[in-house]
Amino acid sequence: MLMTLGFFVFDLRTAPYEELQRQTAYRHPQQARAGQRPSYQYLGPGEDTITIAGTLYPEITAGRVTLDLLRNMASQGKAWPLIEGTGRMLGFWVVTNVQETSTHFMRDGAPQKIGFSCSLARVDDKDPSLLGTALNGALEAATGILAAPLNRVRF
Repeated sequence: MLMTLGFFVFDLRTAPYEELQRQTAYRHPQQARAGQRPSYQYLGPGEDTITIAGTLYPEITAGRVTLDLLRNMASQGKAWPLIEGTGRMLGFWVVTNVQETSTHFMRDGAPQKIGFSCSLARVDDKDPSLLGTALNGALEAATGILAAPLNRVRF
């Protein structure tokens, strides 16, 4: 396992990424001063974003289903825990963008290669009730079946 976002697993069989880029900003607004350089005041952390990019080969990986799961998570508008495969907890994140580029098409229009990128933004939402919602959303997207009985599952 490379990383998990909620119950979505970035793995060699699902969505192996080749690049992970993280950008963390810090807020330092400036105040102009006459005859001197501007002064800066530290106001705390700013935006923290991650962009994950990779290539899916549907014969080996889950292909488009994988990206549909990410889109389903994004459409719920919830924050998800992001955990590296090493066990390092990176906080709670929302999916802000999912992009795909399909190439090398088969006769039926199915792509043999799918380039993808996923953008995440860190939020300070620590609501543990999100875990049940994440499981139901993932199952609904994967199977197309309403997973209502799983609402009683607690983690």
